[in-house]
Amino acid sequence: MTDQRRTVRDGYDDLAETYLEARNEDPEWVLTELTNRLEPGARVLDAGCGQGVPVTTALSTDFDTVGLDFSRAQLRLARTNVPGVALLQGDMTALPFQTESFDAIAAFYSLIHVPIPEHEDVISEFARVLTPGGYLLCTVGGDAWEGSNTDWLDSGVEMQWSFPSIEETYETLEAVGFDIVDEFVVDDELGSEYPFVLARVDAD
Repeated sequence: MTDQRRTVRDGYDDLAETYLEARNEDPEWVLTELTNRLEPGARVLDAGCGQGVPVTTALSTDFDTVGLDFSRAQLRLARTNVPGVALLQGDMTALPFQTESFDAIAAFYSLIHVPIPEHEDVISEFARVLTPGGYLLCTVGGDAWEGSNTDWLDSGVEMQWSFPSIEETYETLEAVGFDIVDEFVVDDELGSEYPFVLARVDAD
């Protein structure tokens, strides 16, 4: 595990309660860009589910939802917040699921914490576990950036981010078999703007 990934995992462990208070109301309209394209009961992975709200909770209303995160503290909160939903600790660079296991993946604010050299590994894993024609809704970066905040959310805990430009992300998505469907820019609760990309695995 790289130093960055360890910092991210430990950071989310240490500020689990703080993060729950800070982020629990992501704009519903972004998620509906994905869910409106799915059949009821579709199997959906929330990759980087965190504390299970709001995304896992919203997905589990109509879909067979699985949450995955590599922070144990976040998953402990998720087990309380979304009882009955399957939750696993795991790594997005090596998803613990069989090929073609999901009809869709939501990856809100998770890929942007992965070291840039590993983004292609994650996106390739997303493509692998999706059924042909399956959808991915993922937070990405606009301009390329790597950085950290040693006092994120005034918690005294360090957090790190890294992402290539959105053009490079598009190239990676297309290289591993995704078609770009749409792009949205969202003002998040923590004062930042992030693009979300909706992509679809080739059905052929």
